[in-house]
Amino acid sequence: MITVRFYRIYDIGRDLDLDRLEEALARSVATSRPTFVRIKPKSILMEAPPLQWRMDPVRVEKDDISIVMSAVVRLYDIGVISLCFVFENPSARPGDLERLGLAFSAQEGLDPHFENCLRSIQQVLSPYIHGFVAEPDFFEDYTIFTTDTVDEPTDPLPILLGDTAPVAAQIREETLKYTLNYTPQDRIILSYDSSLICSPESPNDMLDLIEYANVQVFELRYYDRLLMHQVEKMFDDIEHADRMSWLRRMSQYHTIMSRIMETNAEITEVIEKVNNLIKVTEDIYYAKVYAKALTVFRADQWSESVTRKIEMLRDNYSMLSDEVRIQHSYFLEWVIIILIALEFGLAIIEYLGV
Repeated sequence: MITVRFYRIYDIGRDLDLDRLEEALARSVATSRPTFVRIKPKSILMEAPPLQWRMDPVRVEKDDISIVMSAVVRLYDIGVISLCFVFENPSARPGDLERLGLAFSAQEGLDPHFENCLRSIQQVLSPYIHGFVAEPDFFEDYTIFTTDTVDEPTDPLPILLGDTAPVAAQIREETLKYTLNYTPQDRIILSYDSSLICSPESPNDMLDLIEYANVQVFELRYYDRLLMHQVEKMFDDIEHADRMSWLRRMSQYHTIMSRIMETNAEITEVIEKVNNLIKVTEDIYYAKVYAKALTVFRADQWSESVTRKIEMLRDNYSMLSDEVRIQHSYFLEWVIIILIALEFGLAIIEYLGV
């Protein structure tokens, strides 16, 4: 038994009320909420499990391969769509998993199928989500291969790398660096673009953990990109304001500061929700798999990048605030000087009896 799961994760730029959507969609599609089945409910905390449903199967033909895949959609309350194509072969022969991995390396040939499904999702959700938009060109793609025996494949590198060319020992070591197992009969190999799960039992829990880690890192990428645009716009606005007259410049500074405060509050709240999407508490092995997945996907690097940009916004807010305060002080000083001068002038006029 082998399966291949091709994931693509998109963002719609807003939070979702999954309870309301679940109630609304119940009239047209059969929805459900995924749950972990092999551990105690309290071992994994997830405030809002994603809402999922199945779409029409997808037929893909590439070279001499023709396969039919089921399509599963998941909606996350943080505004994420996870679309997964699943191919299962209960009677697979040795080498079939590798042939699929090579044929669909980097998900080659799947773009039009994902785009068609994304349009279908938009048709389903548009009546319930005002202004629904998911960028088709900005996404996270990931592939997970599974087999029910730890002895197949004999060499996992061609599957994970999508290439049969010999690789250096350093590349092999780096690719297989995050290999985990709970028993001698199972194995998980995590890598940046794909994973391989070998287990005689259903690996659904592990599949979900890896997907959730991908969703979190993708959201960090999304908001890092959003913050980068905000920072660029902030610098452009400041440069434009500096060419204005004093009074208009101060007004523009206030506008920029208000925008920075709003962005900072929104992004900080969203990042907090992303980081708390799921918490693995009691189960040591699940916690280890989840933590390693975040490490492989470079969650720390994206989190640091987001933090730097937020700090940059805050620093510029402080700079603008100081400038506005200084200019306001100068204005008050000139007002005082002018009032004193007027008072002296009136006193002199009165003294001269003019």
